[in-house]
Amino acid sequence: MHEPLTSPQADALARLRLDGKVAIVTGGTRGIGLAIATTLARAGARVTISSRKAEHVDAAVAALRAEGLSVFGMPAHMGQAADAHELAARTVEHFDGIDIIVNNAATNPIFGPLQQASDEAFDKIFAVNLKGPLELCRTAHTVMAQRGGGSIVNLSSIGGVSPEAGLGLYSVSKAALISLTKVMAQEWGADGIRANVICPGLIKTKFSKALWQDAQIADQVLGHQPIRRIGVPDDVAGLALFLASDASSYCTGGVYMVDGGYLT
Repeated sequence: MHEPLTSPQADALARLRLDGKVAIVTGGTRGIGLAIATTLARAGARVTISSRKAEHVDAAVAALRAEGLSVFGMPAHMGQAADAHELAARTVEHFDGIDIIVNNAATNPIFGPLQQASDEAFDKIFAVNLKGPLELCRTAHTVMAQRGGGSIVNLSSIGGVSPEAGLGLYSVSKAALISLTKVMAQEWGADGIRANVICPGLIKTKFSKALWQDAQIADQVLGHQPIRRIGVPDDVAGLALFLASDASSYCTGGVYMVDGGYLT
């Protein structure tokens, strides 16, 4: 039989609760983003979910509301600054504030060497993976500061730490996102706003399907990491909850791996 929780343990668990908090999760309709949105909502947050396609937003919102969770949805293309600005504004309009931002939306339209990367691909990757998070967070900054601060959680990749073959521009954009996170942490800490970044490894999502469905690639990854399984979205969502909550109130500017030890 388990012993009853001591007071410090109970306090630690209470700090993971997000009651009264408002969160935005971009790319929140499937995979890692949906797992994070669900986890934050179950922890008590009111959550705005966004992604590019309205039908995906509607489906995700309906599924979470069926659980009795407080969610709002808005289609938004994070490569368009106007959409990022509107996402922040409509969240404030609907929920009266913003406390947590999870920048999960990302794109990678190419696979191959740098010589084959077009200007169009470069612009699209950096618009969605880097400028979108910057525009959303800059727009929300004043609102978060007025509420006493908040937490920004950016989703990078192990490719942002160690570039992955064939994913050159994507890896560069994710490295830039790590640097941007550290700048946010430095500049906005005095406003009570924390910024941290999560770097997932191989996670079983539609986004990474071409990798984990390739037996040769999957075997190579699993043979290189201590935890010999492919990650799932909930592996990332638990860390995102910690970084979004008061349990991580002394953590900012941090880079956290969720990769089964791949980069160890």
